[in-house]
Amino acid sequence: MATVSQWVAGARPRTLPNSVVPVATGTGVAIGVGGAVWWAALLALGVALALQVGVNYANDYSDGIRGTDTEERTGPTRLTAARLAAPRQVLVAAWACFALAAVLGLAVVAVSSWWLLLVGAAAIVAAWFYTGGNTPYGYRGLGEVSVFVFFGLVAVVGTVFVQVGSVPWHGWVAAVPIGLLSCSVLVINNLRDIPTDSATGKVTLAVRLGDRPTRRLYLGCLVGAFAIALGTFPAAPWAALVLLALPLALGPIRRVAGGQTGRDLVAGLGETGRLQMVFGLLFSGGLALG
Repeated sequence: MATVSQWVAGARPRTLPNSVVPVATGTGVAIGVGGAVWWAALLALGVALALQVGVNYANDYSDGIRGTDTEERTGPTRLTAARLAAPRQVLVAAWACFALAAVLGLAVVAVSSWWLLLVGAAAIVAAWFYTGGNTPYGYRGLGEVSVFVFFGLVAVVGTVFVQVGSVPWHGWVAAVPIGLLSCSVLVINNLRDIPTDSATGKVTLAVRLGDRPTRRLYLGCLVGAFAIALGTFPAAPWAALVLLALPLALGPIRRVAGGQTGRDLVAGLGETGRLQMVFGLLFSGGLALG
């Protein structure tokens, strides 16, 4: 029987900036145009967090029963593969999180627009079939595409829309660097796992590209995030605050560009998460001051 701390570790807290940062960024846009609605922002945050934890448990379950996760695998706690919890318990935890996301999402729909119901349903389907089902798209090298769409474009733009009722042009632009940073977290994670994923038949984008191109992709995500964030300058000059996060990018860049592997990239994953969070807070503040 897994302990509470093991369940918390299995939820992969280091990935939670993927949920917090897009909502903070969307709220920053809403504040900047004078349309912030705090209870709507909190609902959006609840949906994002529930989806994030749900997909983490769903991945734990699906990878565990497929055998693509093993006890020897480097990385965060895996409840199913390490036999800390029964597969069915992990599956129930995943769907409980998806159910919570659906309930909170219905509250968002009730006060905004019915078409968000379709978006929410698509998000839950995407979360499950990332590694679930007979043909998971995460095993086809499409994980980064999904992360960019749902934890970048959808999360940021959706957060703006539920508060403002429309999305200004810089709201769409702001979603791009956030999506790129979310992708960078997955890229460095999958870079670390290339050897074990290759051996178990999990064909991530990193496995398809190979080691060196994946490292270039990671660097491109970080450079692109900073460059595009500065593209919001005409509407939000204070967005240049993101440059203060540059020092936090140096550590993971050295690790990836320097060819580090294994546990060194686990540390790089944590550093990328911290960069993502600080970048997001600075960006959100800059957009709010816009």
